[in-house]
Amino acid sequence: MVPIWHYLALSALLFLIGAFGVVLRRNLIVIMMSIELMLNAVNLTFITFSRVHGSAEGQVIAFLVIVLAAAEAALGLAILVALRRGVDSVNVDDFHLLRG
Repeated sequence: MVPIWHYLALSALLFLIGAFGVVLRRNLIVIMMSIELMLNAVNLTFITFSRVHGSAEGQVIAFLVIVLAAAEAALGLAILVALRRGVDSVNVDDFHLLRG
């Protein structure tokens, strides 16, 4: 049996990597991947506490987070396509060029 702190440490590490990716990168695709990494870290925490406490509530919330991540990916892809058509770049700093 793996101790709970191993799961929580892995989750914290994944979340920190995702947070650094959001803050330090300017590419929209990398930012979206970093947000997905952060959501998966939160899912790992929900599943860990669900397993420790013996309830299914954490697993249900993790499933809802997965659904939210899929919607975020679809919306982010639509924004990426609109940005790519308007400006020939996926750099976040070029969003000001889409203002009309």
